[in-house]
Amino acid sequence: MAWTTLDQMDLKGKRVLTRVDINVPMENGVVTDATRIERIVPTIKDILAAGGMPILLAHFGRPKGQRVPEMSLQPLVPALEEAFGCDVMFSADCIGAGAQAAAGALHSGQVLLLENTRYHASEPANDPAFAAEMAKLGDLYCNDAFSAAHRAHASTEGLAHLLPSCAGRLMQAELSALEAALSAPKRPVVAVVGGAKVSSKLELLSNLIEKVDYLIIGGGMANTFLAAQGIDVGKSLAEHDMTDTASAIMAKAKAGNCEIVLPLDIVVAREFKAGAASETLASDACPADAMILDAGPETVALISRIFDAAETLIWNGPLGAFEIEPFDMATNAAAAYAAELSSKGALISVAGGGDTVAALNQAGAADKFTYISTAGGAFLEWMEGKTLPGVAALSN
Repeated sequence: MAWTTLDQMDLKGKRVLTRVDINVPMENGVVTDATRIERIVPTIKDILAAGGMPILLAHFGRPKGQRVPEMSLQPLVPALEEAFGCDVMFSADCIGAGAQAAAGALHSGQVLLLENTRYHASEPANDPAFAAEMAKLGDLYCNDAFSAAHRAHASTEGLAHLLPSCAGRLMQAELSALEAALSAPKRPVVAVVGGAKVSSKLELLSNLIEKVDYLIIGGGMANTFLAAQGIDVGKSLAEHDMTDTASAIMAKAKAGNCEIVLPLDIVVAREFKAGAASETLASDACPADAMILDAGPETVALISRIFDAAETLIWNGPLGAFEIEPFDMATNAAAAYAAELSSKGALISVAGGGDTVAALNQAGAADKFTYISTAGGAFLEWMEGKTLPGVAALSN
């Protein structure tokens, strides 16, 4: 799929309606993690450098069509000014006379932030009349919010049909990374899928076994697959009602020449707390009164050998209960090894999903991965093989 980029647009003197994701964590009116703001800086600076005037469209929280003061974007102005290195004006609405006046008064070198698009119920409804009102504010449309691209909202999909449109730098980077990982990957391709429940990742697993050569399953999901093989998993987190589904996935993978990799050894404990007494056993030797909380060193060694042979890695979810020691060992060790291979240029590694980013940051591996997506739902839907409305609207 091809997208128009900023480089193909004449931005000089143009007001550029730019959809961004600045849904950042706040405490007492102050941004506590500016990662999402930092990621849109290249787009904003490139628009400014080309003589364009960025007008930012964004949501914050879920106000459900109401004006919720705690979900106003206005408190973000200082953080945006610091990140962009320029003045950021603010409009108390994203449509109407006030917004039009603010857009008309914008000068070269300035940015305008419009109030929360979700203050209007017409935004998630993708109301054409609402999109048309927003379109009056700009000459061009740039979507830099891949993380919201799985939603067909007025500011993510509707606007793209009303103005000359392009992808921003972050959107471009996300799409390029995901295309490289799934659409036309260098083989062999290995996917790591972890997490608690098979039921929440059925579509992901079904799509991946048709696309990858190795599928490494970790976390509580692995327990369900072990149980499907008739292995007693004791008191471990497992979906025993999903064992038939797990068996069907294994059969489909075998028929499609995708090797499913489950733990060879396990780390078990009797209680789920940091520093709990634990032991490493073979994967079929979990005591009846214990629970599996991580994969063991033999499993990590196997995963490392698979990474050595692979060209492309897709990672979603941890291998164990990574939030508490010592059950973060497998995730940390495997992530560190993938990071080492990636930094040498021996592996293309793409990772995404909420827990995944936290786990890779904790392992100190995130910086060396080829690409880390901060888009949770959109990343997963792409991996599931779904068409994202916000992306489809930008395609040439």
